[in-house]
Amino acid sequence: MVVIRLARGGAKKRPFFNIVAADSRNRRDGRFIERVGYYNPVASGAAQGLVINAERLAYWQQNGAQLSPTVARLAKQAAKAAA
Repeated sequence: MVVIRLARGGAKKRPFFNIVAADSRNRRDGRFIERVGYYNPVASGAAQGLVINAERLAYWQQNGAQLSPTVARLAKQAAKAAA
C-alpha cells in the first residue's frame, strides 16, 4: 500500500520533514516514490514552514494512497491557509 507520510531529516534538535509518497513496507527515512512537499516545524521569519503540492497529493489519494494522521492534519492546515 502507498502511504503519504513524513520522512525526517535535518540535524539533531533541528527537525525537517519531507512529505513523501512511499510504500508502507519501506523504512520511515528510506526509499520513497515521490516527494510531495515539506514541513519545517522550526521555521522562523520569512522561511516557509509548510509547503504541499496539492495537485500531486490529490493524485496519490485518487490512486489509493492513505494519509498518515500527521500528514492529514498538515494538509488540512495547508488548505485552510491557501483559502
